[in-house]
Amino acid sequence: MSLGEFDLIAKYFTRPVRRAALGIGDDCALLAPAPGMQLAVSSDMLVEGRHFLSTVAPDRLGHKALAVNLSDLAACGAKPLAFTLALALPRADEALLEGFARGLFALAEAHGIELVGGDTTQGPLNICITVMGEVPAGGALLRSGARAGDDLYVSGTVGDARLALEVFRGNAALDAHAFAAVREAMERPQPRVALGVALRGVATSAIDVSDGLLGDLGHILRRSGVAARIEVDAVPRSAVLAAQPAALQRECTLAGGDDYELVFTAPPAAADRVQAAARAAGTAVTRIGRIEAGQGLRLVDREGRDVAQTFGSFDHFKD
Repeated sequence: MSLGEFDLIAKYFTRPVRRAALGIGDDCALLAPAPGMQLAVSSDMLVEGRHFLSTVAPDRLGHKALAVNLSDLAACGAKPLAFTLALALPRADEALLEGFARGLFALAEAHGIELVGGDTTQGPLNICITVMGEVPAGGALLRSGARAGDDLYVSGTVGDARLALEVFRGNAALDAHAFAAVREAMERPQPRVALGVALRGVATSAIDVSDGLLGDLGHILRRSGVAARIEVDAVPRSAVLAAQPAALQRECTLAGGDDYELVFTAPPAAADRVQAAARAAGTAVTRIGRIEAGQGLRLVDREGRDVAQTFGSFDHFKD
């Protein structure tokens, strides 16, 4: 006997809430941020064939659906509280639902966040999560705070998700071990929540890398009214990506996207505090350039020579 909508919710997604005042079962969830805190809210949608391949394992899909939302909280410096899930399914596929819920809740529990509501319907596979977190009033990391003279940093490594996509497209070839590593980066990104929280009061601006390093950095530059100089060879990459042709390395690191690392700025005087925040969060950060007065983005190589600006970033209505 096939599952109905409410049976599906009860079997796979209903769990007791520990922090929310009211969770699943009523028309609205009720949240109570701590005194002096602001509520940070963000939504992301994942559509099959656009944001993920049909071959992705269900548990990895559940993980990524929540991870990309937690990454937005990380970029704001917010601590996760709760999330809602809107899920469209072609049919009530219990194998998919079991794996999806397992991956979703494993990451939720790792970050102390709980599901408090949402919706289900029949249709093309589509996942929309709205995530909520809390941040001290006036303490959120924003895109608009970068200032000329600030150092520019990125967390972790970037480019592996794009390299995995190029393998799927047939444009690159890797051995099984290397492909498994970059596919892990593509399908199970790790949101840098602890780093975002540790950077409160240290970073002057931040954003997560979802559409490509240069494209996402461009949002900071426009909102802050500044320019930037990036040392393209300083951008951190994995050993697998570093073994690829130089042109492919730059395409993946600068325009790849789907990395969900943090790009942020901080004054040079805060360099020690930046590294202390990175150590506290257990996430490496690398200085990759500097914010300058003016407009635009200048790319240079390790010798300081200009690199042609030929890199784009993902756009849902152009790509």
